[in-house]
Amino acid sequence: MFTKEESLSRFSKICCILICLTIISCRSDKRIYPGDGVMTEDTRAYLYNICIDSLNINEYTILPGESLSVIFSKIGLDYAVGNSIMTTTATYLNPKKIRAGQSYFTFTARDESEAIQYLVFSKSLTDYVVIDLTCRPVQGYLYQKDVALRQRLLKGSVKSSLWNEIKKQGTDPVLAIKLADIFACQIDFFGIQENDSFQVLFTESFIDDSIYLNIVSIDGSVFTHAGKSYLAVPFTQDSVPEYFDAEGQSLQKAFLKAPLDFFRITSHFTNSRFHPVLKRYRSHHGVDYAAPSGTPVKTVGSGKVIGKGFQPGGGNFVKIQHNAVYATSYMHLSRFAGGMAAGKHVQQGEVIGYVGSTGLSTGPHLDFRVYKNGKPIDPLKMESPPSLPVRAELKDSFNLVKQKMLLKLNAMHLIDSAGYHKPDSFNLIRTNIIN
Repeated sequence: MFTKEESLSRFSKICCILICLTIISCRSDKRIYPGDGVMTEDTRAYLYNICIDSLNINEYTILPGESLSVIFSKIGLDYAVGNSIMTTTATYLNPKKIRAGQSYFTFTARDESEAIQYLVFSKSLTDYVVIDLTCRPVQGYLYQKDVALRQRLLKGSVKSSLWNEIKKQGTDPVLAIKLADIFACQIDFFGIQENDSFQVLFTESFIDDSIYLNIVSIDGSVFTHAGKSYLAVPFTQDSVPEYFDAEGQSLQKAFLKAPLDFFRITSHFTNSRFHPVLKRYRSHHGVDYAAPSGTPVKTVGSGKVIGKGFQPGGGNFVKIQHNAVYATSYMHLSRFAGGMAAGKHVQQGEVIGYVGSTGLSTGPHLDFRVYKNGKPIDPLKMESPPSLPVRAELKDSFNLVKQKMLLKLNAMHLIDSAGYHKPDSFNLIRTNIIN
């Protein structure tokens, strides 16, 4: 044991060491490159890996119709230098991909010559092409800003639509589409009810610590719909990332609930429907989904294209055989997705064409049909078995991932230690979510 005086002495020494370390760290060389602002390295400032102490920087915007040669001429570079730039940077700077609205920067000397030392082209929010004109021959390289990832928790109670609720909270509404994709086989998102609720854990990406890029991943979610709560746990087995429910059953079904993301049903499966073009009653063994022309149409399940072409009644169509039992047909398409052909294998959710009004049609819509053992059935009543569950030998790992996710949701004060929502939240939910 130390005496009081010895303890104070040791404490003072530790404090001195910490102060010294702090001073040293503050004086140590630092360099943070583009997007993180201009920092110093022994009083030298850098931007895009360029020392800018003795340079002036000017920003320009590419105007409609401007090509690289026009830009080079505009900023005073002669033909030989411009040609050298295009030759050197061909890998990074494709002249055919130059677009109006893109930014570029000149770094000029702070002397009478005002000669351009460096030229930087913005390809995206993260990618830049840097051209060093101080070298002969001219040198160029691709510069990429660092991307920061941040995990967020969001909750909400739906009043009008999931899209509107997420947007109202100042979050990228693309999150609504991603959630709809995850729960596509459990929840009909066109039948969302008022006061349905959600909690979602997700990761966003940023540059410059403040400029939002996109949503990188959904790291877990609970969605309560029509009084039932559904859990989505991300887990990877056999190198394939999937989402599973609380018991380890895959959320992915053999078939999606619908081949479109946004639509309204205008005609149901029936043996007697008045045809708007033929003006007589006939069977309609499918479901009509009204949607704007050009809306992407997705295959509801993986399979092989067994038909693609044009029919007088159905217009442009694609037919897919999914397994020995089920086949689906998509009609009145305005056009087909690139590479679509008989014999092609497609994956669930893959775009196969676009909504149109070809054939006997009074307006843009998709006529979607399902065949079971060769006979048409009501698509809205088609049963869809789940994909493979978490394997037994991976169940412990899965449970660990699930519990970590629930603990993070618990950090929102949504779920108490017993696994229930607290009284001031919107619905009761157990950790063994209803499947």
